[in-house]
Amino acid sequence: MKVAVLSDIHDHLGPLDAALAVLTDADVLLCCGDLCAPFVMKRLAEGFAGPIHVVFGNNDADTFRITRIAGGYGERVRLHGETARLTLDGRQIALHHFDDVARDLAASGQYDVVCFGHNHVWEVTRQEVAGRRVLLLNPGAVMGYRFDGGVPVPVSPTFAVYDTASDTVTRWVIEGEAARPDGSL
Repeated sequence: MKVAVLSDIHDHLGPLDAALAVLTDADVLLCCGDLCAPFVMKRLAEGFAGPIHVVFGNNDADTFRITRIAGGYGERVRLHGETARLTLDGRQIALHHFDDVARDLAASGQYDVVCFGHNHVWEVTRQEVAGRRVLLLNPGAVMGYRFDGGVPVPVSPTFAVYDTASDTVTRWVIEGEAARPDGSL
């Protein structure tokens, strides 16, 4: 199963559209928060045909309208509040926006994969916890910025595709209106 993982879109529709254009063979899409405006939920739901699971981030202020829009797509689009706990292709997966909470979820030993966002920094680490090899994954930011002392610093917009069969993560980089794979881990 191919699992697309996005985070920190922050209303940047151009990079989001570039990501969605190459995710046609992904089986499910996970979003780790910070869509920001409700119209981003609509773009996700209309741009990706498969199941979508979303957690809220600290910049998702209009949760009422985001929830209302998601509800218009039935069971295909699921909002999980702050934390999602999923089983996909036999793997236990947790989703949370904040990195500190994600690290606690990983340390619990209950999950095979923990996805998060918030800091806009690409990260793939693996750790042994209670006999389980846990993958901790931050797909970076679709927005294309990280923050250094509150100052926005441009970075390449990124997202990830996790392959449950091979237990690998492919990093995708968005350049203009196109996205390209940038290696697997």
